Amino acid sequence: MEKLEYNKTLNLPETEFPMRGNLPQREPEIQAKWDALNIYAKVQEQQAGKPKFILHDGPPYANGDIHIGHAMNKVLKDIIVKYKTMSGFDAPYVPGWDTHGMPIEHAIIKNKGINRHEVPVTEFRQMCYDYALDFVERQKGQFQRLGVRGDWQNPYITLQPEYEARQIQVFGEMAKNGYIYKGLKPVYYCAACETALAEAEVEYADKTSPSIYVKFEVLDGKGVLPAENTSIVIWTTTPWTLPANVAISLGPDFEYDLVAVNGENLLIAQHLVSAVLKTAGVDAQPKVLKTFKGSELELVTCKHPFLDRESLVILGDHVTLESGTGCVHTAPGHGMEDYLVGLKYDLPILAPVDGQGKFTAEAGKYAGQFYIKANKQIIADLQESGRLLVEKSLDHSYPHCWRCKNSVFFRATEQWFGSIDKFRDKLLEEIKKVEWSPVWGEVRLHNMVADRTDWCISRQRKWGVPIPIFYCNDCNTEIINDSTIDKLSKLFAEHGSQIWFEKEASELIPHGLTCSCGGDTFRKESDTMDVWFDSGSSHMAVLDARPELQWPADLYLEGSDQYRGWFNSSLSTAVAVRGQAPYKAILSHGFTLDGEGRKQSKSLGNVVDPLNVMKQYGADILRLWVASVDFRSDTRVNDAILKQVADVYRKTRNTFRYLLGNLNDFNPQTDLVPLDQLLELDRWALNKFEQVRERVLKGYEANEFHVVYHEINNFCTVAMSNFYFDVSKDRMYTVAPKALERRSGQTAMYQILVALTQLLAPILTHTADEVWTYVPGASEESVQLTEFGGVVAPFDAELDKKWDAILSVRDEVLKAMEVARQEKTIGKSLTASLELYPDSKTAEILASAPNLKEVLGVSYVAVQEVGTAVAADATQYNGLFVKVTAAGGETCERCRVVTPDVGTQAEHPTLCPVCADNVVHFIK
Repeated sequence: MEKLEYNKTLNLPETEFPMRGNLPQREPEIQAKWDALNIYAKVQEQQAGKPKFILHDGPPYANGDIHIGHAMNKVLKDIIVKYKTMSGFDAPYVPGWDTHGMPIEHAIIKNKGINRHEVPVTEFRQMCYDYALDFVERQKGQFQRLGVRGDWQNPYITLQPEYEARQIQVFGEMAKNGYIYKGLKPVYYCAACETALAEAEVEYADKTSPSIYVKFEVLDGKGVLPAENTSIVIWTTTPWTLPANVAISLGPDFEYDLVAVNGENLLIAQHLVSAVLKTAGVDAQPKVLKTFKGSELELVTCKHPFLDRESLVILGDHVTLESGTGCVHTAPGHGMEDYLVGLKYDLPILAPVDGQGKFTAEAGKYAGQFYIKANKQIIADLQESGRLLVEKSLDHSYPHCWRCKNSVFFRATEQWFGSIDKFRDKLLEEIKKVEWSPVWGEVRLHNMVADRTDWCISRQRKWGVPIPIFYCNDCNTEIINDSTIDKLSKLFAEHGSQIWFEKEASELIPHGLTCSCGGDTFRKESDTMDVWFDSGSSHMAVLDARPELQWPADLYLEGSDQYRGWFNSSLSTAVAVRGQAPYKAILSHGFTLDGEGRKQSKSLGNVVDPLNVMKQYGADILRLWVASVDFRSDTRVNDAILKQVADVYRKTRNTFRYLLGNLNDFNPQTDLVPLDQLLELDRWALNKFEQVRERVLKGYEANEFHVVYHEINNFCTVAMSNFYFDVSKDRMYTVAPKALERRSGQTAMYQILVALTQLLAPILTHTADEVWTYVPGASEESVQLTEFGGVVAPFDAELDKKWDAILSVRDEVLKAMEVARQEKTIGKSLTASLELYPDSKTAEILASAPNLKEVLGVSYVAVQEVGTAVAADATQYNGLFVKVTAAGGETCERCRVVTPDVGTQAEHPTLCPVCADNVVHFIK
């Protein structure tokens, strides 16, 4: 007789589905198969005609390699799109890129060492164009390496001619509706970038500024305030703005004390007198000469501290008593609140600083100095003239340019604006209609829109979409109408915006265009549009332009910084043009921090590079990390966290490996066992999985992917690996291949395998496709071409309740066995013999358990009748006494059970009777 090999392992060979994922090498191979298959087109073809779900991609900036925030964003979008597709939706995903603006200009200037003012504009723009497209291709490959499925062959790019054409149509419609105007008002300005900025392009960082208290000598007290030897004290942290001072603002209802200090009279808000004098080093109690209401002092005039100019006392609601003196230095050309109050008093709007941040002749002796560097000289001059009360330093939060990181300032210049105030109410109304997650997003955007000033759209840069406006050479009237926009949009669609810079105005205007004054010669606007207008027009340039998409989008998903950015600009352009929000729902995620909760920065050396993570661990580990966190808040990531995630991945992969290993001879067409014929343990496994499946799908639907992560990890680790696989392995490995006991287990495992692979496909997208190639009977070329199945097995509440009780008792028995193991009474579980002394309730539970010996994982178990005297060395565990001893007998070579019956069948001297009988069936 041929010698039998009693090998218990039926797992697949290591070369077919390895225990080690080796993801960095295997994932590119899987992606190559997707490319050959054209997986995106395949999915779209299959889902055509089904209900649409449109997630509109917010365009990342094409400048540099992707960072961990990019990776989180794109993976989140991919999870949602794949979940929606597998849920029966047509969910096309068109990725996009933002490609205009200052950062690219800076990179060209720095990398090529050029002066942009000396290079022909068309040549400079071509350099920017090439640079942007190069990074589009780089980032595209990096996003694809993450396993993100999308229309990578046809992305949208804001520099594309068709995109630029639609963008100027949006601008034209806003102008037609009366929402675009040109005005002189203070806007954020970056001297380093030489351009105006929108609020969305400003971020705040700490800065140390000079804090000075300055005396403005009273010239005319209007019969209320004595002029002789009297000064009004202002406070400022921007001494360089004093050359633009034209007024002092008081709170109309505040009380102001005139106090005698060191031989002169100073006017300070009553509430702040003590603090100001203490800062000035005045110890003596000041004498209050008189108290005034702010309203009594309106139109008093003072002498500018160093220029031949008067400063008018005015009243303003913006004045507070939180700091300073209650007397606010007012320069309408350098502050929005100053500007607004200046309009009421018809004050001049002075801004004696040029586009490079240098003082003009209007600033007198400071002309030519850089505005910040002039602080020192201005303070010295104030000190010398006796107008400086005191100088200190102040550490405070200050606006900085989001691109170059230099501090910015308010500067009044002529700019193009979007008149938010004209449609603010409609914006706020539309915000209420959007579904927000997190819910605080609604309040955040509402407050931003409610408080924002008009949108500064123009930029003094060359690399951008030009503002499509002509000026009459005769009367300087701005010309923008349907005919000019129509002509330009057609030219842009054919040639791109470069044609604006290549051609003269006469070649761009519609034939026969004349001004209302009769003039027929024109010049072009030189400014370009804010890049937020570029990306904020994407809903029209992409959603409304591409036939596979639809307007409005179902979802926008970006970082929480986009409430002031893309969410805001998209809403503004959409409401201005169509009177409706461009999105039905907003989902935002937090920022990525290091393991200690600090912001990631190169200087701290705590940056997690997603490209390195993929090289070390693989993209699926990164994707699994994204799924593991509650992304709506800021999230932490470092190597230790990624190693923990990798360990969870390994357990999940081992679950797949075990399932596949037990299905290598299973044909679902012929071997499936009907549900009512399954062994109870297998029905329990399907029952448990049905609960998990339901919770996982709810987690996906709510975009709570951490719920998916924890549910599946717990199922694979606890329900499957720690219990089901352990107690079912003997019958899977030792009974006859076609025996009901084995086919029953295979049926449960097959159904779990198929559904689990599908459930994990949106997250572990590479691994799921790798598994799918081994799933028995799978005909689809990718799991992504399948849809989630229905209920695997109807949930049986009674079965669930029964097995919860059995497993609770099992947990108590395992505690006793662990103590015995530590005491060296037993080794592995199968070396144990149990005597159980239950109470009546526990006895019923034990009696209900099929194959109790296998459920407990031991070689022998004896359940004593209720009331039997308990052995002295038994230990009590929750209504159950347990005695653990070493099992007697020999170890079966095949099933490893320890029993005295080993060798009772002479032809199989190393097997127990059960295995000996099974071997006979194997032979047959």
